[in-house]
Amino acid sequence: MQGIYSISKNWAKVKKLKFRANCATFRQQRFRYDLLRKSAKPYPKMKKADLFFNVLRLPMDFLMLLAAGATTYVFRTEILRTFKPVFFEFNLPLDRYLYLVVFVSILFIVLYTISGLYSMKVRMGITEEFLKVLVSSSATVMTVIVYIFLRQELFNSRFLVLGGWFFAVLFVFMGRMLVRYLQVFFVSKYDFGVHKIMIVGNEQAAANIIDDITKKPSSGYRIVKHLLKLEIEEIRSSARSPGVDEVVLTNHDYPADKIVELIDFCNENHLVFKFVPNLSQTLTANYEVDVINGMPLIELKRTALDGWGKVIKRVLDVFAGSLGLIIFSPLMGIVSFAIKWETEGPVFARLKRVSKNKEFDLLKFRGMIKNAEELKPYLAVFNERRDGPLFKIKNDPRITGVGRFIRRYRLDEIPQFWNILKGDMSLVGPRPHQPDEIKKYEKHHKRVLAIKAGATGLAQVSGSSDLPFDQEVALDTFYIENWSLFADFKIILKTLVKIFTDRSAT
Repeated sequence: MQGIYSISKNWAKVKKLKFRANCATFRQQRFRYDLLRKSAKPYPKMKKADLFFNVLRLPMDFLMLLAAGATTYVFRTEILRTFKPVFFEFNLPLDRYLYLVVFVSILFIVLYTISGLYSMKVRMGITEEFLKVLVSSSATVMTVIVYIFLRQELFNSRFLVLGGWFFAVLFVFMGRMLVRYLQVFFVSKYDFGVHKIMIVGNEQAAANIIDDITKKPSSGYRIVKHLLKLEIEEIRSSARSPGVDEVVLTNHDYPADKIVELIDFCNENHLVFKFVPNLSQTLTANYEVDVINGMPLIELKRTALDGWGKVIKRVLDVFAGSLGLIIFSPLMGIVSFAIKWETEGPVFARLKRVSKNKEFDLLKFRGMIKNAEELKPYLAVFNERRDGPLFKIKNDPRITGVGRFIRRYRLDEIPQFWNILKGDMSLVGPRPHQPDEIKKYEKHHKRVLAIKAGATGLAQVSGSSDLPFDQEVALDTFYIENWSLFADFKIILKTLVKIFTDRSAT
C-alpha cells in the first residue's frame, strides 16, 4: 500500500481548503490535493490485530531483555570460565546481578519508547525496526557505561556490558520477528482483525492495489468492494453492507465537490480515507507558509532536504568519501593493475552525468573496451529498456572480462567515493542521469534533478535496472520529497545487503 496517505481527523484544516473546490484549472486542483496530503497525519485506524500485536511487543521485549541478561551471565560464568576465572561471588552475586538486569531492562524499554518502537504504526519495515533496536540499545548501553564511570563502581567483567548489548539486540529483534510471524499467521489463516477496504477508481493504480492485496493476505487488508466511479449513494450502501473500514480513492479526475463529499462521509462515519497521489498530478510534498500583512504566502519546496539537514548530509558525504578511499585503496590498486593488464586504455572511465542540473564526470573503473561510447549508436537496436530513455543490454559485447567481474561484484563503482568527496554527488540520492537521456525526459521526470545524485538510492535498492523507468522516477521523487537522515541510513544498510547478495549486475 506504499504511496497511500490517510487524511487527518483535523477537519478544520480541510474546511479551510474547501474554497479550492471551485478551482477552474486542473493545476489548481492538484495544488489543493497536495495541501490535503500535507495535512494528512499518520494516525491509521487501529484494528484489533494491529493494537494487540503492537501492545504485545512491549512485554515480549522485556522478556527478551531478561533472557539476554541471563544468557550473558551464563555465558560468562560457565562457558568462558575456562579462559578467565570468575569471582562474581565477591563483587557481583547472582541476586544483585538479576536486580541490575531488571533495572537495566526497564531503561532499555524507556529508550525503546523514545525511539518510537512502541508507536501505534500499523506497519514498520524490518530494516527500520532493526535500526531502531540497534540505535536505542546502543544508547542504553552507553548510558550504563557513563553511569558506571561517574559512580566509579567497576566490576570484573566488561563482557557483561558488551555481551549484554549484543544479546539484547539479538534477542529483542528475534522476539519482534516472532511477533511478526504470529501476526502474519493469525491474519492470513484466521482473518484476525483485517481491514476491509473499498477501492474507488478505474486507473491502473486501483488494479495494482487490488493485485497486491490479493497476493498478500498477510498484509491484513481485504478488498470488499471496487467501484469504478465515485457514486456517493453506492458508497453509502456498500459501507453498510458488507461493511467498510477504509475508502481508497485512486482517481483524482472527479469533480472537487464530489471528493469533498466523500471525505465528509468518511469523517462522519469514522472511516479512514486514503488517496493515491499520481506522479504527474503531484506538485510537491513540502511547503512552508509565511504571513505578510495578514496575507498567507505559500512556498512550494521541492525537497525536505534543507538547512541543517543539508549541512549534516554533506558532512557525512565527506566522511564516507574519505573513509571509502582509504579502506579500498589496496583493492583499487589491484583492480587498476588487472584493467591495464587485459586491455589498452585508461583505468578509469569518465562518464558524463548530471547531478542537480550540473554536469560532471562520474568516475568508474573501465569495464568496457576503449571505444565503447562510439559503438553505442550501433547497438541501439538491442536496447532492452523500451519503457523510457535509458540504455541497457543484458550481455553487452563491449564489456571486457575484467569488466564483467568488477561489475558483478560492484567493484567498478568504488572510484565514485572521489566524486562523493568532491561534492559532485552524494552517497545517497537519485540515480545520476546521462545528458542525452535527460533530453528525452518528460516534464515530470526532471523532478529527480532537484537534489544531488547519489551513488546509491531508493530506486537502486528497490529493483535497480529491473524497475520500469516511471517507477524508478516515482521512487526517486518520493525520496526527494520525504528525505530524512534516517531514510539515508536505511538505504545504506539495504545497499550493503544488496552488494553481498545480488549478483544480477553485468
